[in-house]
Amino acid sequence: MKLKLFFVTFIALLCAAQVQAAKVRVVTTLTDLADLTRNVGGEHVEVFSLATGIEDTHGVPMKPSFVPVLNRADLVVLVGFDCEHAFLPALLEASKNPRIQKGKPGYVDCSQGITPVDVPKSTDHSEGDVHPYGNPHYLLDPVLAKTAVQNICNALVAVAPQFADDFRANRDAYLAKLDAKIAEWQKNAASLKGVKFVSYHEHWPYFANRFGMVYFGTIELKPGIDPTPRHIEELVSSMKAEHVSIVVREPQFPEKVPALIAQQTGATLVKLPIMPGGVPHTDTYIEMMDYIVQTMVAAIK
Repeated sequence: MKLKLFFVTFIALLCAAQVQAAKVRVVTTLTDLADLTRNVGGEHVEVFSLATGIEDTHGVPMKPSFVPVLNRADLVVLVGFDCEHAFLPALLEASKNPRIQKGKPGYVDCSQGITPVDVPKSTDHSEGDVHPYGNPHYLLDPVLAKTAVQNICNALVAVAPQFADDFRANRDAYLAKLDAKIAEWQKNAASLKGVKFVSYHEHWPYFANRFGMVYFGTIELKPGIDPTPRHIEELVSSMKAEHVSIVVREPQFPEKVPALIAQQTGATLVKLPIMPGGVPHTDTYIEMMDYIVQTMVAAIK
């Protein structure tokens, strides 16, 4: 009887230890969300990002290998505002994982609590690949990234309440670190106030708003539509007239046209990542924002 009781107790303790040690399996759409999740989840999470950092955020390639990873996931963490509309819904359907479908607790939309900019008055396809809920690139504003951190923390606490204290402590530590960096970035970027710039795609309104820059326009004719010769000619003319000093080229787009526009206008061409891993030495969210701010400031010196 004592031996039987010993084995029952041993098995119960073993099962409890396995439950305690089990990690929360998280799939994120983009690399910035993966980094934020790792910072909050710490040792209790296993994180996989669908993107590597070099892709178009709206068109991450749908690899067959993603399906089994999503099938096993406890959470899927996304930008929201329809950013991932071209690839995520189909992957979620193929995964056949009821935990992470839209509307379920495992579907973590990090845009909750964020007020979007550039909400279109029309979603007609003639206007390009418009986002009906507004511009989804809010993570390029580090203050808004704090909201994403909170949403991730809430989801982790809900799915693994036994680790709630750790998740909240990790969140607080990361937000303190991020607040210190935000103060540093705002100080270092003081010279950017009023500086006008263009980019290939409309990734930068939140960044511009945060650091007081003037987002003059895009090289794309419309979202997702390549520029025409006439558009380029008109953009060059207006940039000269308005003294636009920076041309941003994201790694997802060819250099030829942005370089031509920079040459014709006398603006400085810079290559900026839109998520960690987009250029070398930007593996984390903070490293990426460091790189963006430093590169922008150097472009006007």
